[in-house]
Amino acid sequence: MIDFNRIEQYRENNRIEAKKALGGLPKSIWETYSAFANTYGGIILLGVAEADDGSLYTVDLPDPDRLIREFWDIVNDPNKVSVNILSSRDVFEQEVGGNHIVVINVPRAERAYKPVYVDGNPLCTYRRNGEGDYRCTREEYQAMVRDASVKTQDMLVLNEMSMEVFSKESVFSYRQRMRLSRPGHVWESLEDEDFLLKLGAVGIGADGKKHPTSAGLLMFGNEYDIIREYNAYFLDYQEQYDANTRWTDRIISSSGDWSGNVYDFYFRVYNKLVQDIKVPFKIEGGSRVDDTTVHQALREALANCLVNADYYGRQGLVIIKKPGVITMANPGAFRIEIDAARSGGISDPRNGTMLKMFNLIDIGERAGSGIPNIFRIWREQGWDMPVIKEQLEPERTILELTMEKKKDVSTTTKIGDKKSVTKTGDKKSAISHKIKDSILHYLTDHSTAKASEIAEYIGLKSSRTRDYLKELISEGAVVAEGANRNRVYRLKK
Repeated sequence: MIDFNRIEQYRENNRIEAKKALGGLPKSIWETYSAFANTYGGIILLGVAEADDGSLYTVDLPDPDRLIREFWDIVNDPNKVSVNILSSRDVFEQEVGGNHIVVINVPRAERAYKPVYVDGNPLCTYRRNGEGDYRCTREEYQAMVRDASVKTQDMLVLNEMSMEVFSKESVFSYRQRMRLSRPGHVWESLEDEDFLLKLGAVGIGADGKKHPTSAGLLMFGNEYDIIREYNAYFLDYQEQYDANTRWTDRIISSSGDWSGNVYDFYFRVYNKLVQDIKVPFKIEGGSRVDDTTVHQALREALANCLVNADYYGRQGLVIIKKPGVITMANPGAFRIEIDAARSGGISDPRNGTMLKMFNLIDIGERAGSGIPNIFRIWREQGWDMPVIKEQLEPERTILELTMEKKKDVSTTTKIGDKKSVTKTGDKKSAISHKIKDSILHYLTDHSTAKASEIAEYIGLKSSRTRDYLKELISEGAVVAEGANRNRVYRLKK
């Protein structure tokens, strides 16, 4: 929700669309409805116009109630809109500066409802890019259809493929790791084919015979067989330590000197990622422990990247390691809201069978706690918080992990031959202003939020965040509702 008392400070963007609507309900509103629902969600303002400088101003709608009734009649018509994802509280009349406008809050559609299209035509599917709505390509439409399926992408039985697609070395290695992780497991004595059937790597096809599943092909197949099903399949790891060369080390799935599958890629890359991680001296049970919480977080991040990739998507999966920062990018958009993923408790993997395979060798989480754990561990290390980004055209999810301490706000300058330290007290006002702006920005995108949620966003402890919230309350910018654990904050109307 936005602060209507400051509407002139807003601009049209990928979350805000303004329409005068003096001649009635605009026809283009349905393209915007589809676009917001299929992207990040957004707010449609009827009775709001755009000035020459891009700022927004209100015009008085002659009959807001009629517009609202007309909107509800059409949005509930399946011949016009494929699905109505709104509740009664999402559409309302608002008075701003003496003028009456209509506010339509369009949430991001859950994947089961996507694609949201108009005019009874799936090809009339839209997305939001900057200030405009654009019609989706067939590739984008098909990606949303795949994600809408109840079954995860990797459950498909590949009837045209035989058991010969599997790398025997990969299967043997996996079974060895599972014996170590789960000694005495009931599957341990099974032959490979029966083991893979129990694991979900093999399924019974339409002909009654055993065939690889998508999960089995991706995890244990040979690269030259994988690309028969996934034409754009490509796994790429790069180390970029020298500014004068494109990379100093590289692992790619198409090199031909190894299997090229997801399972082997994981361990080759993980061993590269943790080479520079410092391991404190620690003894447990008479043996040295060479594992840390940072190791655990990197395992979680790498597994998340691999099991949430849309392997039918373009550009492949790319992991880049530079001094002090690791970037993981996979094809496919986030299947849930990024804020929900950061809060935890929701697990919706794109390739659930692959995640199960990693779980059986103690890699990855199914409880939706993986991403919150990564943020927690980074906060404990005092590093800059991880950044999750979504990219369109083509769809990609990008995770940036900075492994450096947050920059100290104190600065050191030379005066003559002596060093003079400017302490944080001299910068306190500017820093406080920046933090408050970040809080207001978060509350602009979220109608209400708990202190812990705001603290996670700005990278501070909850207790320190509450101090800033108290200041904003005293300044009249924020109000608090509820008490103790149920207390939430919102912008003052």
